[in-house]
Amino acid sequence: MQQTNFPGSPPAHALQGLRVVEMGQLIAGPFAGKTLGDFGADVIKIEPPESGDPLRNWRLMQDGTSVWWQVQSRNKRSIALDLRSAEGQDVARRLIAEADVLIENFRPGTLENWGLSYEALSALNPGLIMLRISGYGQTGPYRDLPGFGAIGEAMGGLRHLTGEPARVPVRCGISIGDTLAALHGTIGVLVALHHRQAHGGRGQVIDVALHEAVFNVMESLIPEYSAFGVVREAAGSALPGIAPSNAYRCSDGYVLVAGNGDSIFKRLMTAIGRDDLGSDPTLADNAGRVRRVAELDQAIEAWTCERPMADVLEALNAARVPVGKVYTARDIAEDPHYQARDMLLTQTTRAGHQVLVPGVVPKLLGTPGGVRSPAPGLGDDTDAVLREIGLTAGQIDELRARKVIA
Repeated sequence: MQQTNFPGSPPAHALQGLRVVEMGQLIAGPFAGKTLGDFGADVIKIEPPESGDPLRNWRLMQDGTSVWWQVQSRNKRSIALDLRSAEGQDVARRLIAEADVLIENFRPGTLENWGLSYEALSALNPGLIMLRISGYGQTGPYRDLPGFGAIGEAMGGLRHLTGEPARVPVRCGISIGDTLAALHGTIGVLVALHHRQAHGGRGQVIDVALHEAVFNVMESLIPEYSAFGVVREAAGSALPGIAPSNAYRCSDGYVLVAGNGDSIFKRLMTAIGRDDLGSDPTLADNAGRVRRVAELDQAIEAWTCERPMADVLEALNAARVPVGKVYTARDIAEDPHYQARDMLLTQTTRAGHQVLVPGVVPKLLGTPGGVRSPAPGLGDDTDAVLREIGLTAGQIDELRARKVIA
């Protein structure tokens, strides 16, 4: 496992010099900020002075701070600023006037109510790029409705396909809708930065809706409905229309096997002692295998259920058949491949604890990302950032006395 060492960490140069102001809370906006920060952007996170980002208190905590916070807010600086006050809004304008990117994931209309519309901000900073992430987008009949990632997953079509047939739809276990929106937003920021550089220096708004980010990865869902009237349904661990690809029971757990390529299927059948199926001309392509998928799944599981996972993995890897066990957190933390690719970093928190965190994705070989600083405490960087935008010590003291900052 790579040990992060903040003072001497390798520089993350790809986005060096880019200043990002993050107004978002919880997951979607901050994940976009984290991604930009991992590649060198100076991310200044604005938090409410009284409590900060609620994510600080989500799930399991260490010394009063969520360990999730250590991942989501690394490589960021925190200022505690009351955006609901006129003075706080004035400070925000000064900060945004010198920024390249503004990230926000409030309900549509919130920034406008604070006098921080894109029109007003771009008048101060014509090159400003604003990433706006919301449940339903900035336009349309649902724009004012509250929308979290779970609702976006449902509206985007994902929840209907997740779980066992005719059972209660289940979530995948993480806030995937928020993260998908954040990644689409990050792509939008990079596209807008390129356009700004190539076409006159003006910024623009990136409007990301949670449900649209989910819908964008739903593959054949709508084309199949359009062409054939097919409403795709949940199918458990199988992948409908692609065979064989499923979870199969071993003597001590489950493995996932993807034997759906034509040549892979033949190798799989040889490995499990079913050359009769591998050489059957009616199973030579995917369409034929889909028609007999139940028979194929039964044949594969008849072989796997008599063997421990380790033996199944060894045999199918040797046959060059895609196979894998279902990893737990412990499996990931102990896996040599994760370690070899620097995907497990030991990060020292500001409180002095060591915590294992995910590494940086994607891998850029020329300008790799990195963890330059641990997640900040609430308002750790307020004074430093305000001095950078020209506020004097007396002005900072006055704002603090009026509880605009903390």
